[in-house]
Amino acid sequence: MYFDYQSTTPVADHVLKEMRPHFSDAFANPHSSDHALGWRSATAVEAAAQRVAELIGSDSDEIFFTSGATESNNLAILGLGRRAGLRGSSKTRILLSAIEHKCVLSAGRALQDQYGLVVDIIPVDHKGHIVVSELERLMDDDVLLVSIMAVNNEIGTIQNIQKLSEVVRKHGSIFHCDAAQAPLAISVADFASHVDMLSLSGHKMYGPKGIGALYINRELQEEIEPLVYGGGQQKGIRPGTLPTPLCVGLASASDYVSSPEASHKREELRTLRDRFLNKLLALPYSARLFGAELENRHPGNISIGFEGLNAQDILGALQPRLAASTGSACTSGIPEPSHVLKAIGLTTEEAESAIRFSLGFETTEKEVDNAVELLEHALLRLTNSLSTTLSTA
Repeated sequence: MYFDYQSTTPVADHVLKEMRPHFSDAFANPHSSDHALGWRSATAVEAAAQRVAELIGSDSDEIFFTSGATESNNLAILGLGRRAGLRGSSKTRILLSAIEHKCVLSAGRALQDQYGLVVDIIPVDHKGHIVVSELERLMDDDVLLVSIMAVNNEIGTIQNIQKLSEVVRKHGSIFHCDAAQAPLAISVADFASHVDMLSLSGHKMYGPKGIGALYINRELQEEIEPLVYGGGQQKGIRPGTLPTPLCVGLASASDYVSSPEASHKREELRTLRDRFLNKLLALPYSARLFGAELENRHPGNISIGFEGLNAQDILGALQPRLAASTGSACTSGIPEPSHVLKAIGLTTEEAESAIRFSLGFETTEKEVDNAVELLEHALLRLTNSLSTTLSTA
């Protein structure tokens, strides 16, 4: 049973079907401009950019294909910061929320270490929402960039991007949004009107791995220093041969998550998630939901801790029958509590108890019921084992 959809989604059948011809029949390099087969691939890439643009309300010439949200986030943050540093800009500060993805925080540290920019952290409340008064306090005319994710990848908290944009733009700062988790959680149809740069990832929205996109407002594009240099593709901002099948896959996934069908499935997912949570909280074990209230979080997200028990022990007891995680797959294996959970005020013990169950469009009621039963048995075994250990100590 798969309860780790925020880590990755399967490629939707119709997405895979649309991609397939570009691996075989229409395989030509989209940058081969001297023959018809190259033109055909180029046309497919251009059409894909238009479809991705429609997802967020931008124009196709503002879409840059990348390998995923991690590259998109790095291109946005490092690209802007390096160019500003090279030009001796008077804007020397960057603001990052305390619960950003590790790649955003790491990019910020790189700018701080290599270019001397100052990185300030925007605090969040115990539900994971940006403390707007603190953002306003931190804002000033020397702030180059503010980066705030739309939907958190661990606790599912949804930010009010429009409201935050109003605060950022008062000072003429650039607003970047990591929206990798957003398309399955909310409509992002007008996001391009509220942000200057936005990151997407195919495998978080029923598209393939290895493809993402970065929206860059066309007025900002000359301010981005590329991370790699090459043949000048994608205006030189992100050169390299584009993978036509993956671009088409991201476009097909963009159509899917913005469709009425996906909107309906999103509401069904919310109902199923709530059913799952209620059953978990009804188990005879002390449990706590971490993060925002249900109406303000990803419709498939549950971040929950069982008092006195370690999440790794629980997940181990569930193998190989149920897949869930302790948080972001990008930080799995790091022997320290989640920075997201610490930022919302959890103790180390509480953070180490947290399990992220993330449901998807394919999750069924039967799977939910089976998962609850399996989890109850695992908790019973662990608590009995713990009691035995304590009694013999």
